[in-house]
Amino acid sequence: MVDDLRGRELCRAFFEEHVAPALDRGVPGLPYAAALLGRGSEVLGYDDELSRDHNHEARVVVLVRDEERTDEVAALLEAARPERFLGRPTEVAVTTPAAYVRELLAVDLDAELDPGLSARDWLTIPEQQLVTLTSGAVFHDDIGLDEVRARFAYYPRDVWLFLMAATWWRLHPEGNLVGRIGHVGDELGSTLLGARLVEASMRLCFLMERTYAPYVKWFGTAFSRLACAPDLTPPLTRALRADRWPAREAALSEVYRLLGAQHDRLNVTAPVPMEDVRMWDRPFTVPWGDFPEALLEQVTDPEVRALADAWPFGGADQVREVLWTPSARPALLRLLE
Repeated sequence: MVDDLRGRELCRAFFEEHVAPALDRGVPGLPYAAALLGRGSEVLGYDDELSRDHNHEARVVVLVRDEERTDEVAALLEAARPERFLGRPTEVAVTTPAAYVRELLAVDLDAELDPGLSARDWLTIPEQQLVTLTSGAVFHDDIGLDEVRARFAYYPRDVWLFLMAATWWRLHPEGNLVGRIGHVGDELGSTLLGARLVEASMRLCFLMERTYAPYVKWFGTAFSRLACAPDLTPPLTRALRADRWPAREAALSEVYRLLGAQHDRLNVTAPVPMEDVRMWDRPFTVPWGDFPEALLEQVTDPEVRALADAWPFGGADQVREVLWTPSARPALLRLLE
């Protein structure tokens, strides 16, 4: 029964029973790759019964080396494609690895991956696009699709260090404001800021576990599968559910301490001491350690060091959130020059 099949299983069965035999008959010996790629919850492996109410096709992307052969292969597969497979609509697309990456990331595989993407390139690609490229399922590959995907498996080390440093800076400057906003009776505003800090903490967890974060629909689901989730989820949840700022501040303080311990377990810097900080001796306490400086000290790539000085705010996913900072707009313009 198709209703018992997850999307990946449905697409793999369609490939094995229809797409592969059609290619073997029509273009015997043609090197190609076939995969479930692109949009859809099934690409991430998150689809469930509700996912089947739309776009639950039996679909396969076929990739060939030579762009001049895509029309030929597409016509062959279109002629052989049944309208339905196990009761579901079918869909086959044909492209090349270079065209697929170009469409998804605006990156030229030949021109820009030898010797590799620049730090600017990495920082201006949204994580969701990287999730899309590196997720899914490959059913057949004799043209090196897996190697192409492996090039984007995760950020280079120095870019990774910089992104962690920038995310720590999202936590520290505003941490004390959860209490300050609540102190004037604005619990709604304090809750809103608390939610932003929860998201930043979760993003830092993705970074520390070297895992791309998906877009908002699956952000929490993906977080729940991180190794740190069992420890971090309770205080993060308390921070979101607190109805008064002292409880919110206490929950976030627990989160920061857990994040600090997690950082030290990475062994990318010396252990970073943390202490409770009260800015101007106000009654708002935030644990803090100089994680950004410790991380940036480990950066050796001159391009990343220059970017850290010119644009200390992180990658493309953080641009919208930091543009209120007076120095951010001219820094962004310089970055894009």
